[in-house]
Amino acid sequence: MSAPSLSAPAAREPIHTRRVTCQGFRRADGLWDIEGHLTDVKSYGFHTEERGHLEPGTPIHQMWMRLTVDDKLTVQAVEAVTEHSPYKACGSITPRFQQLVGLRIGPGWTRAVKERLGGPKGCTHLVELLGPLATTAFQTVYPILAREAAERAKAAGKPTLDDGKRPALLNMCHIFDSNGEVVRKHWPAHYTGGENEDAREEAVE
Repeated sequence: MSAPSLSAPAAREPIHTRRVTCQGFRRADGLWDIEGHLTDVKSYGFHTEERGHLEPGTPIHQMWMRLTVDDKLTVQAVEAVTEHSPYKACGSITPRFQQLVGLRIGPGWTRAVKERLGGPKGCTHLVELLGPLATTAFQTVYPILAREAAERAKAAGKPTLDDGKRPALLNMCHIFDSNGEVVRKHWPAHYTGGENEDAREEAVE
């Protein structure tokens, strides 16, 4: 069954399904747990060298990852588990993911991950899981801290939207473009459109 937002597909049969589920939790000790689960399954049975025959729907890959981060999204602890994989030795690489401890999820995160765990230094699937885990961490931590900061500002009679600090969302996607309407409305101190934009366009022309 296709998603409502997609056009009707051509006649087809299912072959492979990858599922990635990420969740964010606020811990009682003030830290945050960001957990991810990845599975790959085939719609047909097939033979593997070490696991023998796998029935349809049996996970060829099943991995778990937990990142514990602080309010600044700095990784405090890592747990990685390979439950199912094509080769028994696949899971032996999980201790290397401790190299993520001390890294901050933010600009440079993907580069730092690849430097430490890219290619033969890591597991392709666990490394891929770190992408959605990073965005899940941001979606988990930032809205709660922003809401609480706004509540404190409101209680103190201070502005709640534009406090002069650079917004974490600034220029992260087109809707938060510093030249755009959302930034102009909510963070006018960081708005770079209007006359500045016109000047840039004239310089390009």
